[in-house]
Amino acid sequence: MSVLEMLDKLDQIEILYEPIYSADGHRVVAYEVIGQVDSESGIINIEQITYEQDVPADIRAEIEQLFVRKSLQSVAHLISDVGLYIPCNPNLLVLDYGESYFTMLKELIDEQNLPQITLVMAEHKYTGEIDQLHHLIRYIKTYGVKIALSDVGSQTQLENLLMVEPAVLKINVGQLNYNLWGSQNHAFATIRALAVKMGTLLLIEHIETVYQLQHGWKNGARFFKGPYLQLPDKQFNSRDSLKERFRSECEQFIATEKKQLLHKYEEMKRLEKKICTIVEQVNPSGSQQNKLMQLANALQNCAFRIYICDNNGFQTSPNIRRKEGKWEIQEAAQGKNWSWRPYFLLNIIKLAKDHKGDLSSVYSDIETGELTRTYSMALANGEFLFIDIAYDYLYEHNIVN
Repeated sequence: MSVLEMLDKLDQIEILYEPIYSADGHRVVAYEVIGQVDSESGIINIEQITYEQDVPADIRAEIEQLFVRKSLQSVAHLISDVGLYIPCNPNLLVLDYGESYFTMLKELIDEQNLPQITLVMAEHKYTGEIDQLHHLIRYIKTYGVKIALSDVGSQTQLENLLMVEPAVLKINVGQLNYNLWGSQNHAFATIRALAVKMGTLLLIEHIETVYQLQHGWKNGARFFKGPYLQLPDKQFNSRDSLKERFRSECEQFIATEKKQLLHKYEEMKRLEKKICTIVEQVNPSGSQQNKLMQLANALQNCAFRIYICDNNGFQTSPNIRRKEGKWEIQEAAQGKNWSWRPYFLLNIIKLAKDHKGDLSSVYSDIETGELTRTYSMALANGEFLFIDIAYDYLYEHNIVN
């Protein structure tokens, strides 16, 4: 569709509102605005047009604001109790320092209801100076307007994300292939961890199956939307229309998750008991390689590396490393210091004071590149034992994560 054809069809823009559900209340908490126009080539999404570089920026800004104005006019009186997500191309917003766009918002929405508005931006499509956008967003936020970044993923620049400080991160779960979730979990986990630190909420969109809904729920998402839940409509629907169904599905998620967590807990306690029993029998120390080898042989079905450190993180033993099915002694590791590792010294203090072992979170081993977890414990002689658990054992006993 040409620009002229698009301008001729502006009065034919169809406005749809897609409900956004919350994980805590199982009800609609907001709606996202969608604008579309029918053409000979099919349905055209208005938001996509606003990013078409072939169309002059001033015309795209006019189209976007006309679309937003039309979407707000019909529901402005309803948003005192429900949020509204509206598109905002940051490249167009900065053209006049946000004056025309924000003036339009203040004309249509009572100032007390501006906190119900969330501007949805595609950070990775912004081509200007991030400082300029940052200052503009800071001003808009003073009125309570929130910012959501869309299509957060591999193209997202973390420094921009930290600077913008969005209230919501939108993740397109349709781009997470079910068979690839394992390999994509690192990126997902990074985004989730960053969101937690920033106090930012996750919104999972384009949910088409119950498995995608469960994936988002399991990974800490607060908001959900997509055809599996409810299709966009021309009007606001009942906020509790899916409450019972959503609650029922969440109860199933909870039951499944609790069962898996109980299994993991029992497996971890079983591993801990096995290690502690063998350590008590062997009584290893950093200066006795024969005892370390004895310990390694007793743990060969679960461990691939064993070493001992003092309370300052200096390694008092060599590495006892399992390679190609055989244990080998790596003398070069003796004397190395590991206090530079995050939480290492705090972990040492906890082990000494609490008198119980600790199984670390999953991480990628520097040498092998495989996922592992480290079991650490204080020894009777004031040293500290570290046992790196083999990935095969973690996977077989379902305690990888």
